[in-house]
Amino acid sequence: MLKKTPMRMCLGCREMKPKRELIRVVRSPEGAVSLDFKGKSSGRGAYLCRSADCLKRAVRSRALSRALGVEIPETIYTGLADSLEEADGK
Repeated sequence: MLKKTPMRMCLGCREMKPKRELIRVVRSPEGAVSLDFKGKSSGRGAYLCRSADCLKRAVRSRALSRALGVEIPETIYTGLADSLEEADGK
């Protein structure tokens, strides 16, 4: 029997994609926002494509802030941008 692939929506391009292709941004129960590359951290999660365009759209539309219910620190946005650059370099 085949397993179903979990699908999630990217907050930048609003496309449904397999969960493994996306980066998860998580708000912990304590309210801290961080990047979750394994997808196992507890808390409220939101997903973004590994594309700089999607990140720019999500920042401009404040989609991450709305999805997580908190104001996103600039360090998270720079961390996301850095991780996207690393993924492109591979």
